[in-house]
Parts: sequence; structure tokens; C-alpha cells
Amino acid sequence: MLGHTTRSLFHVREYAMSSIINAVHTAVSGLNAQSHAFTDLSNNIANSQTTGYKASTTSFEDYVTNNELANDGESLSDSVAATTRQHTDNQGMVTTSTNSTALAISGNGFFNVVQATGQSNDSTPVLGTQQYYTRNGDFSQDKNGYLVNTSGYYLEGYNVDATSGTLGTSLSAIQVPSTIAFRPTESTKLTATGTLDSSSSKTVDMSTTAYDSTGAASTVDLSWTKLSDTTWAVKDVNDTTGTSNSATVTFDSSGAVSSVTSQDSTGASSTSSSSFNYTGSPQDMTVSLSGVTLGSANTVSMTSDSVTTGTFSGISMETDGSVMATFDNGYSQLVAKIPLTTFADPNSLSAQNGQAYTATSQSGSPQINAVNTNGAGTLTTGSIEESTTDLTGDLSKLIVAQQAYGANTKVVSTADQLLQTTLAMIQ
Repeated sequence: MLGHTTRSLFHVREYAMSSIINAVHTAVSGLNAQSHAFTDLSNNIANSQTTGYKASTTSFEDYVTNNELANDGESLSDSVAATTRQHTDNQGMVTTSTNSTALAISGNGFFNVVQATGQSNDSTPVLGTQQYYTRNGDFSQDKNGYLVNTSGYYLEGYNVDATSGTLGTSLSAIQVPSTIAFRPTESTKLTATGTLDSSSSKTVDMSTTAYDSTGAASTVDLSWTKLSDTTWAVKDVNDTTGTSNSATVTFDSSGAVSSVTSQDSTGASSTSSSSFNYTGSPQDMTVSLSGVTLGSANTVSMTSDSVTTGTFSGISMETDGSVMATFDNGYSQLVAKIPLTTFADPNSLSAQNGQAYTATSQSGSPQINAVNTNGAGTLTTGSIEESTTDLTGDLSKLIVAQQAYGANTKVVSTADQLLQTTLAMIQ
């Protein structure tokens, strides 16, 4: 009889210990899950003032393991796990910044950025090849003229070639050094001034330098030929046909221009009181002849309305992604264009330090878009995108997580007491 009782107590102890240990295992998984939640919440709270930060949430899921309490082949959940869920597609509030070169995105796009991997001998950064993406648009110029955000990432875009003046087609770090040269503005008007010798039959030449939209220079040569005492012909020296960009100029009795009958490169004729249309290379322009008079000497000359000099004074950002160099002559010129990159699933991007991300197979391939196209979003200048942390909500969740953590510790404490009681049963 005593042996039967001992065996019964042994089975009770084994079953009880198994149940208690299972309870401890469940409670420990709960402690780990709530610790994970603490980490996510504390990270959100710590970054509540971080520009471009995207708050994350914690997702809980139950696990079904080999549970001896299950009956009839059924399984019971006896564990929990926690995972961090990113919300990089959440829009943060756009607020005004004191930084005039700051940019905020309203939409789905990301800035293309790279990191420096070192410095060269002249202290210029050596940029890495790893492509990063960020919503932290708090950019400022560093000592080398690069646009760098507060996390140390270098902004990339399409740079304007300093020689040709054309916009590039591949991404590179945007640099606007203080030594940047002013590109002459596009010529729209040529102005002839001076006198023509009314008594001379000699052909008189005049020329000037004209600039196209990229700042490239071309020489425009015009010549005057006397037709009569009050009529002269002016034409483009480079036109071999003698019909393009030519005009007949009539002077009045005082020697001033009274009318201009012209023919452009298309063969179209027109009459004006003092000018004619120059068409062709480098571009279409107006040639004003009102400053030419008949006199006793040939002193005619020609100038263009292009502005050719200027000193760099800073940069400005435009809402279409244009980065403009500004000069002390009041002009600004395009030096780079900022695109935005989108992803099929931005929440699957891999988070990196400094509010930056890298692409993954789950996020999909990066799609580079112009600003305000294909859902990439718009840009607000002189502004930043605030953190998406809901401080009040996360503090409330922190209290709930604390209570859940305490409840799980109570389970462990109670299980320990039960285990000690069970072990004492047969002693």
C-alpha cells in the first residue's frame, strides 16, 4: 500500500513539475516579448525629435509547441514572440526650418544618399558606392561644398557639367564649391551702335560674342554694304546664300534709321522701324539697329545683352528639386537636380544608422523619379519632416508593457513557489 502511494505521488510530482516548467517557459517568452516591446517603444520615444525618423511598432504572435496539457491530439499555444514592424511609409509632419537648404518630402519618395568612407590628402571626402535612402532632408553645405544631412549622408542628384552646361544622367554627390564659375546668360538681343560713312562704299564689318542656353560662346558677324546714299544692306557674314539673316536699312534725312526690311533664315520677310530677327545659330535673337546713324566715319560696333560675370554668393533650393547657385549680379543658375526614389514596399527596406535605409529583395528595386511624378511626392524648401513618433500613445503603451512584464514575473515567482512545494511532496 505504501509503495502504491509513493508511485502515485511520484506521478503527481512529475505531472506537476512538467506543468510548472511549461508555465515558466511561457512566462519567460512573455518577458522576452515585453522586453522587445520596451526596446521598440524606448527607441521611438528617444527619437521623438529626430528629423525624418519613422516610428516602429511591436507585433506579437503565439507559438504552438509540444504541450503535455493538450488532449486528444490537439495543440495548445504555450509561447509568444515579438517582432518589430517598420512604418517607413508613414508621413511625418512638415515644419518650417531655420535652415534654408533643408528639404521635406510629402509623398512616398526618398532622397538618394551615400556615405563617406574616408578622406583624401586634401581633406575631400572619399565617398562609398553603397546606395542609401533617407527622409532626413536637413541638408547643409560642408567645407567642400557638398550637401550633407545631419546624419552625415551626402545628397545625390544629377549634376550640371561645368564645361558643357548640360544636366548629367547619372547620380553623383551634389557639390557646389565657392569657386564655381558664372555661366554667361543666354543672348536674346544684339545691339548695333555707331556711324556709317555715308560717302564711303566700303563694306563695314561688326561682330560680337553671343551665348546659348548652356553658356557656350559663338561669334556673330554682320557686314554693312552701301546700296545708295540713304540705303544700306546688313547681312550675316556666315550665310553663303546671301538671303538668310539679311536686312535692308533705310535712313532718313537726319541720318537716323527710319525702316528695316528683313528676311530670316526661313525666307520670311518683315518690316520694322529699327530691328530685325536673327534666326539660327546659336539661337534666335533680335538685332537692334536704332543706334546706328549715317555720318562721316565707319565706327559701327555690336554688343550682346548677355551677362558674362558674377561672383558666387550661395545656393538655393527649389520645389522642383533644382539646386541653384546664386551670384552677386542677381542671377541664379542650375547646378544640380534632385530626384526622389520610390519602392514597391518601403516597409521592407533595411534600416541603417542615421535614419537611412538600403534596398532589399522584399522592398523591390529602387525606382528613380522626378519630383512630383509617379507618387514620389513634392518638396517643401526650408522645411523638415518631423519624427512620426506618437509620444503620448507610446508612453501609454509603455505603461501597458510594464504591467504585462510585471504579470509575467509574477507567473515565474508563483511557479517557483509551486515547484518548491511539489519537490517537498515526497520528502
